[in-house]
Amino acid sequence: MDPIIYREPLQTEQYDSMSLNAPDFVSSMTQGDFVYFFFRETAVEFINCGKAVFSRVARVCKNDRGGPHRFRNRWTSFLKSRLNCSVTGEFPFYFNEIQSSTELIEGQYGDFSAQLVYGTFTTPYNSISGSAVCAFSLQDISDTFEGNFKEQSAINSNWLPVQSSKVPDPRPGQCHNDSRTLPDLTLNFIKTHSLMDESVPSFFGQPIVIRTSFRYRFTQIAVDPQVRVPGGKTYDVLFIGTDNGKVIKAINALSAETRHGVRPVVIEEIQVFPVHVAIRGLKVIKSNKQEGRLIVISDGEVQSLRLHRCDSNKISSCSECVALQDPYCAWDKVQGKCRSHGSGRWGEESYFFQSISTGEHSACPPPKVNKDASSAGGLSSNQPKFSQDHQPIKDQPDGQVINIMQEKTFENNGPAVAAADVVSYHYSVETLILAVVTGSISALMVGFIAGYLCGRKCHKDEDDNLPYPDTEYEYYEQRQNMNRINYRIQAEPKLLPQEEVQYAEPVLVPQPPKMHSPKSTLRKGPQNNSEALFQFQPDTGYNGRDNFRGRDNFGTLRSHQGDNYRRGDGFATTRSVKKVYL
Repeated sequence: MDPIIYREPLQTEQYDSMSLNAPDFVSSMTQGDFVYFFFRETAVEFINCGKAVFSRVARVCKNDRGGPHRFRNRWTSFLKSRLNCSVTGEFPFYFNEIQSSTELIEGQYGDFSAQLVYGTFTTPYNSISGSAVCAFSLQDISDTFEGNFKEQSAINSNWLPVQSSKVPDPRPGQCHNDSRTLPDLTLNFIKTHSLMDESVPSFFGQPIVIRTSFRYRFTQIAVDPQVRVPGGKTYDVLFIGTDNGKVIKAINALSAETRHGVRPVVIEEIQVFPVHVAIRGLKVIKSNKQEGRLIVISDGEVQSLRLHRCDSNKISSCSECVALQDPYCAWDKVQGKCRSHGSGRWGEESYFFQSISTGEHSACPPPKVNKDASSAGGLSSNQPKFSQDHQPIKDQPDGQVINIMQEKTFENNGPAVAAADVVSYHYSVETLILAVVTGSISALMVGFIAGYLCGRKCHKDEDDNLPYPDTEYEYYEQRQNMNRINYRIQAEPKLLPQEEVQYAEPVLVPQPPKMHSPKSTLRKGPQNNSEALFQFQPDTGYNGRDNFRGRDNFGTLRSHQGDNYRRGDGFATTRSVKKVYL
């Protein structure tokens, strides 16, 4: 419930983000007077810019006994600093989350002796998927803890280095014979200033191995340190575990010449467990009686693997053996085969051909085919090691050599991030564009033909479009064009609410004796366009039988209730309709 660094009765401050802010511990080790802890935590110094996770290294003194009074159960030497594993540049690309680390490794790197700690780092899960391996020198870690402290003067202020004049004496974080005698000024300072300003740089200036893959991430790392090759040079062989059951074997081909540069070489990839099983632990075990073994641990299984496969029957020539760039392998020019580390006269360069830095030897003829990880045939790691039910295949070797590729030039142009999983393209851009255009044109033509056929099927003849072709009644419109209507509306006096409006009913026309078409039921309209559609008696007064008629501008009759009207050439009826005008 409460993450702490504890040794009875001492512990870090509880519920204090300045000390530990939701940490995930990875490993710890002891060296000299200090105990070192490697973990990742939410970065308190980045909180004003958002939320981020940083990798840390912290340390405490072995002989820390706590402070006086209220500090008696608290560490007086707890300090922490950031681990910087990033691709260098004007805008560095960071691998912020440490996943594992090795023990302290002593070695010779060019003309520089150093104690290194290797670690695997990843990007956050919601960002670009990437993993890397970085190395850190114990000397660089110590120098960081001797540098400036970091502080935030106010809650909304930036985190800035503390001026040297504000650091109390004795300096906080140092080991003392009796920490209970330290003054309160030193103890109060370290309680609020446990973070160092500078971060620990990568030993080689950049990551050793970088992989960008959506299929897996690095989880664990183990190192076989300082493997000696014919000629006397030494190399650290890295074994990297992934979360999809794979072990990657790699080296830095420039580590024997210089510490200022990286030339990563991935020697082989071994599918140890099924792809859904993550590797939780790696350990290199060596003994004097037999060659070393690599112990690989998952949640439910432990496997032991050989450290190399130099005697593979796939390696049949000197150039192929040298091109592996494997410190365990060299070409025996006497026996004419690729032999492994520990063979007779291994240290004598005159008996073996090997070139770790370049992968080429002048005494070996050039290879017939330039092989690489994707074209190595039987040496490729694409061969399945497990059946469909995730059971191991007995006759399958426990590893596949895949690195038989060597570039022509070896100039160090800086680090590069490349995709580990290259997807082969099945179609070119031109083919894709042609397919899209063809599909669009085809869809348009199909739609046009379907619409044309549907229109033909749903089309009616001219006779069918006439209203009520079988009826004996003929309907006429009562309104003129809209211009005349507008004019009459303006000229029409307002009607009283009590006035009644009488509309003309349809005229019944007797059917001729023989009618074979609905057109014959239509009467020819007036030839003169000025003639009205309805003809009424002139509204001049009384005509004997009819009452007085008044006609409005819409061609309707206005009369009292009960009035009738009869036309001369037919018979029609009218009815009175009361219409209320608002």
